[in-house]
Amino acid sequence: MTRRRTLLRGLAVAGGLLAAPAAGIGGYLYAESGRTNVGTLTFRNRLAVPPLLTPSTDHDGRKRFRLTLAAGRTELLPGTSTGTWGANGSILGPTLRVRRGDRVAVEVTNQLPETTSVHWHGMHLPAAMDGGPHQPIAPGQVWRPYWTVEQRAATLWYHPHLHAHTAAHVYRGVAGLFLIDDDESDTLRLPNRYGDDDIPLILQDRTFRDDGSLDESDLGFGGLTITGLLGDRILVNGTYDPYVEVGAEQVRFRLLNGANARVFSVGFTDDREFALVATEAGLREQPLPLRRLMLSPGERAEIVVPFRAGEQVVLRSFPPPLGGNAVYRRLAGGHDTFDLLKIVTADTLRPAAPPPERLGAPAPPVTDAGAAPPFRITMGDFLLNDRTMDPTRIDRVVRTGTVEWWEIVNGQLIPHNFHLHGAAFRVHEVNGRPPAPYLTGEKDTVYVPPGSRVRLAVRFLAHSDARTPYMFHCHLLAHEDAGMMGQFLTVSAQDAPLVPGRLVDPHTGHGK
Repeated sequence: MTRRRTLLRGLAVAGGLLAAPAAGIGGYLYAESGRTNVGTLTFRNRLAVPPLLTPSTDHDGRKRFRLTLAAGRTELLPGTSTGTWGANGSILGPTLRVRRGDRVAVEVTNQLPETTSVHWHGMHLPAAMDGGPHQPIAPGQVWRPYWTVEQRAATLWYHPHLHAHTAAHVYRGVAGLFLIDDDESDTLRLPNRYGDDDIPLILQDRTFRDDGSLDESDLGFGGLTITGLLGDRILVNGTYDPYVEVGAEQVRFRLLNGANARVFSVGFTDDREFALVATEAGLREQPLPLRRLMLSPGERAEIVVPFRAGEQVVLRSFPPPLGGNAVYRRLAGGHDTFDLLKIVTADTLRPAAPPPERLGAPAPPVTDAGAAPPFRITMGDFLLNDRTMDPTRIDRVVRTGTVEWWEIVNGQLIPHNFHLHGAAFRVHEVNGRPPAPYLTGEKDTVYVPPGSRVRLAVRFLAHSDARTPYMFHCHLLAHEDAGMMGQFLTVSAQDAPLVPGRLVDPHTGHGK
């Protein structure tokens, strides 16, 4: 930690780095950063599509899924075998798919050599079922969460969330999608054939040693890094150098940034326009035409892309507009360009209409957040509100079913983002101004640029628990593991007296 703070201070002082990039350690880092794979890929490997996991059904109608976490080996780079972790396979995991109103149960068996957990990222469920740091699964043990799906159609995902170990466990390969359908989405004219015209794309970066093993040396801050590991090889659904064949005029891609720290700015090499139809928590009110879409770690988006018969085009990550000064931006991957996936269309395409002009229901008003001062979270070096994560401290208590203003302040020169468990939010302002149009959908994760202030209207769940918290944190996983995480309780008026007074100041809602 001290080493990294020294580095950051040195870079902050070195304002002349751009004029003289060879000066000192900052110049070395500047020269070594700036990565690309453009021109190096052959797009030889067919894109793997995570299989749908078929649940069993109890006599009472509950859907039961089984996930087994285990280590394995995967050929990621040609001719090499890489040690990886996965769920029901050697890397990543199957896609779970349910409907709003379903009662579900998941049996998670940990056959890994380490304790881990599985967090249902974006799922609205009781805190005890959330799969965060408070629900660890020891080697050889089974965790059995259950809940009722109470939210609208959305693209969610699952991944480990063991405090101080999340970065390594995600990097080794445990992650998968969790899709929700509902009656409203069924009626829309959107591509919906999973793996055909409705294709998931899990975007991740990795660094490999010469023997093909994963290089974990920069997962935290042992090296001279400001964000955690930025890999120089891209995997899509665990596939390196991938292509996919499509057979429809309109194709829906469900994008997930599953990387540890890299921010992707997704677009096509021919600069074609696509429609953003959904963000993390569900459908937008209307499609939004875009040519670029930035996704920080943990963010998801659904886009619908038009195609013509007999064409080929590459999905690329362009240099992301991270904000901040040019030196830090470059060190955080802001100058990097990566080809992600080649799309090859059939000679004859199945006709398909573009997305309808209206998609989801209008957004609920945020005026019910009231006039109370916002709960402010200031992002520091490994800190939120000058504190590192403490599992015995509660940082906020909120009333179930309410809406609050939360304000996220990044006063640093380095990028962060913000993820909230057990709730969804609307981005209301960025630096006092309305957010960019692509941020106006309902979300659970948002990028927080250097030197910025993001105001959120957070709508909390009806689940009350006076002892088990939800988490909020930076989703750059090295930052999260280093302590940029806090906890909050959602409690009903009836349960409020049960909150342990030794943990929380009842007057301010802040932890003691």
